[in-house]
Amino acid sequence: MFIAYVKDMKSWILLFAASLAVTDGLIWIDKGLTLRLSSLIYLNILLIAIFISFLIWRIKKEMHFTKELLRISEDPSRDWQEGLPEPLFLRDQTINDLLKQVAADYMGKLSEMKSANLMESDYTAAWVHEVKAPLTSMKMMIDANRQDLTIRKIESDWLRVHLLIDRQLYISRMPSLGTDYVLEKIEMHQLITPEISELRSWCIEKNIAVEIEDKELELITDSKWCRFIIRQLLTNAVKYSPDGGVVYIKFDRSESGNPVLLIKDEGSGIPTHDLPRIFDKGFTGGTGRLHNAATGIGLYLSSPSCIENRNFLVDTL
Repeated sequence: MFIAYVKDMKSWILLFAASLAVTDGLIWIDKGLTLRLSSLIYLNILLIAIFISFLIWRIKKEMHFTKELLRISEDPSRDWQEGLPEPLFLRDQTINDLLKQVAADYMGKLSEMKSANLMESDYTAAWVHEVKAPLTSMKMMIDANRQDLTIRKIESDWLRVHLLIDRQLYISRMPSLGTDYVLEKIEMHQLITPEISELRSWCIEKNIAVEIEDKELELITDSKWCRFIIRQLLTNAVKYSPDGGVVYIKFDRSESGNPVLLIKDEGSGIPTHDLPRIFDKGFTGGTGRLHNAATGIGLYLSSPSCIENRNFLVDTL
């Protein structure tokens, strides 16, 4: 910080050095001023010492404000507006006023964005609920005429629409995710079986079998959000499985004792170089681009839930 201050004040230092050199030159040239060389050197040393002392004093005084600002920036837990140092100079006061004004403008814009997002989320949730009513009616008609092959084909398309709308509803709930957890003890089978049944028509259309390991495994989790995560993984498994393929589901526990769910399909898999980005928003990867069916949203929506709810772990192969 000392070096940085000296660099900022180099023009003043150069001015002092130039003034001292000019003074020495005038004394040396002007015959009317008689001063021995030793006295001239003594005078120069004295003036330089005074200047250096003055410079050190100014550094301590002027850099105090900057040091306090740096301490605030290094501690994000502090309320920086309350902790702003007392200004010693006009420029310090100007900096304080500017920081407070920028903070006020930022908070105002942030509040507007939150209000807009909340309004949009409420509108989306209302729209999804409105759309679910005719979808429910369609589902009742499909169940009543399941023997018709044409209706079975419609059921498969209905399922895709239902999954998209259901996912949109979860997207609208993401801002309130932290307040929507209800932890309970539940068997893994109770989470998996309803989701497999939900995808039944799609599996029948592609002639895909689902093999589940017959093993009891109890865990503590929020069943709604946990099922949503499983739904995204199973949807991907069915989507990218070849016709006539098999989806394998296995339960286990990690070395630390956490319950683990493994879902394996017979698709082309995810390239190694794509693995670090599969939970990034909007990332589709090579396989998704090849099938032209990926949105890059499903796994992104699943990842925050996995991170926040550490009682539930998912491994995908």
